Amino acid sequence: MTGNTREGAKTLLIEAMGQLGGMGTAGMVPAWCPFSDGEKIIYKGLAEKIFRESMKGVSHEPENKLDWVSINPEYLMSIYDRMVTESGAKVLFFSRLAAVEMSSDDTIDAIIVSNKAGLVAFKGKAYIDATGDGDLAAWSGASFKRGYDEEGSVQMSSLCFSFANIDSYDYINGPTLYVWKDESTPLYKAVRSGKYPLVDTHFCNNLVGPDVIQCNAGHMTVDTTDPWAISEAMILGRQKAVQYLEAMKDVRPSTFSNAFVVKTASLLGVRDSRRIEGDYIFTVEDWRQRKSFEDEIGRNCYYIDVHSGKHKPEHYKKGESHGIPYRCLTPKGIKNLLTAGRCISTDEQAFGSTRVMPCCLVTGEAAGMAAAHAIKQTRNDVHKIDTSYLRKRLKEEGQLIL
Repeated sequence: MTGNTREGAKTLLIEAMGQLGGMGTAGMVPAWCPFSDGEKIIYKGLAEKIFRESMKGVSHEPENKLDWVSINPEYLMSIYDRMVTESGAKVLFFSRLAAVEMSSDDTIDAIIVSNKAGLVAFKGKAYIDATGDGDLAAWSGASFKRGYDEEGSVQMSSLCFSFANIDSYDYINGPTLYVWKDESTPLYKAVRSGKYPLVDTHFCNNLVGPDVIQCNAGHMTVDTTDPWAISEAMILGRQKAVQYLEAMKDVRPSTFSNAFVVKTASLLGVRDSRRIEGDYIFTVEDWRQRKSFEDEIGRNCYYIDVHSGKHKPEHYKKGESHGIPYRCLTPKGIKNLLTAGRCISTDEQAFGSTRVMPCCLVTGEAAGMAAAHAIKQTRNDVHKIDTSYLRKRLKEEGQLIL
């Protein structure tokens, strides 16, 4: 039930939801984080291909726009379906990791997946953990860190949602909704009124289609490894969506008087969970030094964005970026496992930069390619692959590597 991908490896993609794309689709994040360093695209290779294709679903966005470009989640779903199936990989939806079987202390033998067929075992030569929370790595015995302080406090999560039947002209030409410290903005007035206790100062929003805005709004502190906490957060998030609309109808009726909540996300917007300890831990000092690495597999330029209220944002200047070391993708002590996406190896502050979708796409492509190389080169040992060859292949596929 597996297919051969471009590196010649048989690949099965197991997905807990009913669509690919995670936060950009099921999570309804309204816009891509910046794809450029202010001068040029930084996230290239597959990331750029996906980004360019997704722009066809938001025809109101300028063709040359590279930063904070709106996302049409339904259109993005179709892109992922097409690209993954054309690659030769097989997809298994509505299937969730339930357990891990080890053949030794350092080697994964099989994973146990729960779906409509019951509990099913799948065996592979190499595995990639793209669960976000690092479930596969943690359950395999890999060490990890969590949170931004000694108590393990995590960044706040959000449940995204969309409003339909807004007045697009008024939305575009009226005062911005978001700038919290400006007393003229609707958000400031709504929070200050005291009438809307579920509305806070977080209210990112983008026009994603005619008379439809999508919102990344409302903060919740959630331990996303606790299923009870996630369940409560989903209920609270939907309540927040309703109250944000009530508040906007009150303070900005010219835009929202006829609007309604058209959809809330089916996947919680998680910013912070496990960070799996790799052969290298990328630090905030590496980020500040704009550091490059001999084994880097791509670049990143997103700012230090820690949703905690305790860390000030830090930004690069135009044209600046840092390298992402391959060693951040290789969990210590596990032979045939790679990580990709939010759970790669960083410290708590650098994580505020690497956790976002463009960077996750870059690490995902590198992990997929590295897994295939490990099978061919090193008897499935991801720590011993030829990183020079990996970098060469990534460059051939269009990735930006210095």
